[in-house]
Amino acid sequence: QVQLQESGGGLVQTGGSLRLSCAATGRTSGGYSMGWFRQAPGKEREFVSSISWTGADTYYADSVKGRFTISRDNTKKTVDLQMNNLKPEDTAVYSCAADLRSRGVVAGTKEVEYEYWGRGTQVTVSS
Repeated sequence: QVQLQESGGGLVQTGGSLRLSCAATGRTSGGYSMGWFRQAPGKEREFVSSISWTGADTYYADSVKGRFTISRDNTKKTVDLQMNNLKPEDTAVYSCAADLRSRGVVAGTKEVEYEYWGRGTQVTVSS
């Protein structure tokens, strides 16, 4: 079992920045990919960003490209999401997810590719 805990959410004004972090504990031996997803009120959860085990592969939703940056520290077992130039439409609950099945080779962009999920952290961007 793997447990994921997000942190770093909060309230920020339009144009501001936040840095989310996701810490993994439990049976994390071996490589694993990580992803960030978000769910706004009344909407389905959507992909935000993902990163492979080595960090060589990263993917972003078109809506966040150029504003968000994903990174990871395998020694600390953390994955961060730096969010800059935030917009009101970025308001959502952000959840991190881990994919152990691909052993970190595939940085998936779909929910079904991830087995473990955190509970999420709220990000609110005021206009």
